[in-house]
This record gives sequence, structure tokens and C-alpha cells, in this order.
Amino acid sequence: MNKTYEMSTQPAENPQVSTGMKALLLVLGIILIATTLRAPITSVGPLVETIRLDTGMSHTLAGLLTTFPLLAFAVVSPIAPKLARRWGMEKTLFSGVAAVTLGIVLRFVPSVAALFAGTILLGLGIAVSNVLLPSLIKRDFPLRVGVMTGIYSVSMNIFAAIASGVSLPVSNHLASGWRGSLLIWGILSLIALIVWLPQLRYRHRTGEVRISSKSSIWRSKLAWQVTIVMGLQSFVFYSVVSWLPEILTDRGMSGSTAGWMLSLMQFFSVPVTFFVPILAGRFKNQRGLVIGTFLCFVLGFVLLLSGWNAIVPVAVVLVGIGTGAAFGLVTMFFMLRTRRTEQAAELSGMAQSVGYLLAAVGPLLIGLIHDLSGSWTTATSVLLIVAIVYMLAGWGAGNNTYIEE
Repeated sequence: MNKTYEMSTQPAENPQVSTGMKALLLVLGIILIATTLRAPITSVGPLVETIRLDTGMSHTLAGLLTTFPLLAFAVVSPIAPKLARRWGMEKTLFSGVAAVTLGIVLRFVPSVAALFAGTILLGLGIAVSNVLLPSLIKRDFPLRVGVMTGIYSVSMNIFAAIASGVSLPVSNHLASGWRGSLLIWGILSLIALIVWLPQLRYRHRTGEVRISSKSSIWRSKLAWQVTIVMGLQSFVFYSVVSWLPEILTDRGMSGSTAGWMLSLMQFFSVPVTFFVPILAGRFKNQRGLVIGTFLCFVLGFVLLLSGWNAIVPVAVVLVGIGTGAAFGLVTMFFMLRTRRTEQAAELSGMAQSVGYLLAAVGPLLIGLIHDLSGSWTTATSVLLIVAIVYMLAGWGAGNNTYIEE
């Protein structure tokens, strides 16, 4: 990148201090963008019943509040690397966070149409960051990929958990109710925008992500295995986020307690999302981590199906560990199964496009099964089947090999 330097009589800037400050701002920017990737969606789960009763929606239609962002992820994910090639990765990330902010504000407008439009818009913005952050980490922190992936994952999951826990209590204390509760997460995205601004000046580059029209990644068996892992772990996570509070309230729990159970699930995923990427980077292959994740899913759902409320905390903790490990693992697959930054972005785009399209079926399917059967037992049993398929695909994705060029 060409730079123009001006002569100055002022003392020269210490290059180490300057470089250190830039690195600090970059890390802080990554952390803040990560906080916007799930909180605007997980904040909806505990409020679904309130929103549904206030608007007159069916369970199936209410499920679209979680499904629409996933469909947006599917649409934008393969496009995000191309946008980064044209505008530069930093500008593209800035635009994505701006779309999230606008979408959150739009959801506050007292209209069902605006609620869904805002939901779609924030989903489009989140998709951009979902795809580009892993490749940004691979590019700028090649020797700290595991640690930075862990930091990014932890930041995302901490605020996702907080959003699940406080959304309903906050809505009860606001005159604007559930709309105001959803609006407060725009504060995070606005702060992220402000902190990311220096990156537009310091690190403006073009041509970072080069996607070849002759790429064979869509014909790669390994790429498809990673994609299926991505889709099924998201299927489980967003299905649970959408319906766990209502499953528990249907069994006699208060809405507030059910919301905190969802929050507990996500809080236990936080340390796992930090350590699993580090472990994944040190192991020769990641198949053992895949099996461990699978066992957490199975035990968690079996305990949840028992119908015994006293063991619900144990069940949600196990599911939380499973979802945290699965997300950290598949994020590392984008980097461990590729050799180059642009290939990592391409795999991320493919996996998140097809994967989130698969995941989008989750909340809608679970809600539909409940509407048809009148019971959550059959719907929850579907998640056990999904966990088995996840394990089979993860066995291939966890093998120590690379996607061929």
C-alpha cells in the first residue's frame, strides 16, 4: 500500500507505540463486533411468547423471527468475500455493523412489518461479520489464531448469554416493553462502529480476499463436511435459543426463570468457546473434540426429555457446553482446513451460506412440529437426530487434512 509522508519539525512518533496502539484498537474492534453477532437474536427467545401474544402471531410465524436472520446469513455469506475484495475488509465490516444498528432501530418501530424488516436487515449485517472475522484473524494474527478465535467467540457468547437473561426482566421495566428491550442492543453495535472507525484509516486495503472463479471448494468433500457441521451446530443452537424458554414455561417454570435457564446455557458455553479453539489448534486432528461435543448434546437432550424440572439446569449446562464447543470447533475448521487467508474466507462463505440455510429450518421446523403435535417432546427428539448427523459429518471434518486448491 502506498503512503505519503509529510516532513514535520515535531518529534517523530514512536513506531512501537503506534503499532501497539493500532493492534490494541484492532483487537478491541474485533471484540466489539463479536458482541453484536448473537445478542440481537438471542434477546428475542425469552420474548417470543410476549411478542406472539402482543402481535397475534402463531408459533410458526414467531419462529421466523429467528429464522429470517439465518436466511439472511445464507444469502449474504457467499457474497461477503466479494464485497471485501471490492471495498476492503475493514470497510465491509463497518458496513455490516451499520446494517445491524439500523436493523435494531427499525425493530423498535411499532409495526409487525418493521419488526420483520429490521430482523432481516440486522441478519444481513451480522452475516458479513460472521464470514469476514475468521479470515481477518487468520490474516492479522497468523501465530495467534486459536487465542484470537477464542477471544472472539467468548465475546460473542458472553453478550448472547446476557441478552437471553435480561431481555424479559428489562422489558417488564420499560414503558416500551419488548420493543425497548430489543432496542438496547443497538448501543453495542453503535459503540462497535465508533471503535472500528480507525481501521478505515490505518488498515484500508483492497484485494485482500481473492475468490477465483475456478475455485474447486464447492466440489470438495471436506468443505461439505465442514459446511454440514456448521449448519447442524447452528440448527441446534438457534432452535434451542428460540424455543427453550417456551418449552420450560409449558412445563410450569416462570418466564423469568426460563429465560435465565437459556442464559445459563450460554454462560457455560463461554469458557468452552475460548479453550476449544486453542485445543483444536494443538491437536493433530479434532475428532476427539467432535465426539465430546456429540456426547454433551445427547446427554443434555435426553435429560431435557425426561421432563424432570429439577435436572433442567444440568441439561442446559450440557447443551451449552456442546453448543460452545461446536461453534469454536467449526470456526477453527475454516482456518485449519485451508492454507490461505482468501481460501479461509471462501470456505467460511460457503459453510455459512449453506449451513445457515440448513440452520434456518431449525426454529421453523421445531415450531411447526409443536403446532402439529401439541407437544414439545417430538420436537425436542428431532434435536437428538441432528446431533447424530453432526457427529458423522464432524468425524470427516476433524481429520488432519486440507482442502485441495
